[in-house]
Amino acid sequence: MFKWKKLGKIFTPQEVTGRPWLKEFAQAPATLVFDDFVRVYFSCRPPADTNGQYVSYSAYVDLDRANLFRIVAVAESPILQLGGLGEFDEFGTYPVSVIRHEGEVRAYYAGWTRCESVPFNVAIGLATSRDDGRHFSRLGAGPVLSYGPDEPFVLSGPKIRLFNGVWYLWYIAGRKWKRVDGRPEPVYKIRMAASADGIHWNKFHKDLIESRIEEDEAQASPDVFFAHGRYHMFFCYRYSSHYRGRENGYRIGYAYSTDLITWTRDDARAGIDVSESGWDAEMISYPHVFDLDGKTYMAYLGNQVGRHGFGLAELEGRLE
Repeated sequence: MFKWKKLGKIFTPQEVTGRPWLKEFAQAPATLVFDDFVRVYFSCRPPADTNGQYVSYSAYVDLDRANLFRIVAVAESPILQLGGLGEFDEFGTYPVSVIRHEGEVRAYYAGWTRCESVPFNVAIGLATSRDDGRHFSRLGAGPVLSYGPDEPFVLSGPKIRLFNGVWYLWYIAGRKWKRVDGRPEPVYKIRMAASADGIHWNKFHKDLIESRIEEDEAQASPDVFFAHGRYHMFFCYRYSSHYRGRENGYRIGYAYSTDLITWTRDDARAGIDVSESGWDAEMISYPHVFDLDGKTYMAYLGNQVGRHGFGLAELEGRLE
């Protein structure tokens, strides 16, 4: 069993001033390490409009590499502009996963559009940065990974990795919409695609992680890395209904694999759970694991899926 020591909440969006587009939420943290600081990308929202509708932007906060509790900078503007009328990312970019490649930074992101019968649909886009990840430009007006016959809606939660010269993209794909108390709720499962160039993708058309708590368990944020002879995945999962509180809310799970295709789920080893009280007492979700200066950290969200920010935990021991 892994053991994570919670360090506390690192970033609170409500404390940021002078940015009307960044008022609440710091969702889906993803890191990019620099010499003196760690850049943490996240997604945020301005206040809802007069119809109660939100948009979502992506931004970053820079943390002092020697003291991750010290904020040295916050993005002055969203890292990526929303799409145009009718485009897949017209109403939001969330979440984002970043990687350095040949002098640029690539961001794989989920683009949101609004729907009539259900609240939203999502596909995965690609944007690149030539200024160390401060601003990004879209590859084009459409997504690089979108719906298909067995993935009919909600392709989201991209996590990009490059292993042995092959690009891998883990993501979630919608399975069904369930009507719960008159409200449509999405069910999605974790999947994977591979690519030779990070642009043209071949899907594996397979749910990677078996459901455990119920058949309609929703899974998200598959964060994968290699250590000590195997691939490790931390992810989050929830019940399909009444999940906005402690009882059925998000928890963090774990699985491992030797070939990236067949995964063994073992949530008992995840080593992190909700706290008895405080900012992460109702749920924990969207884990992102990264190594820094000989230590392994997990950035994650707390109550209300990151409405009030993200926190950090440090691994005691090593991943094996």
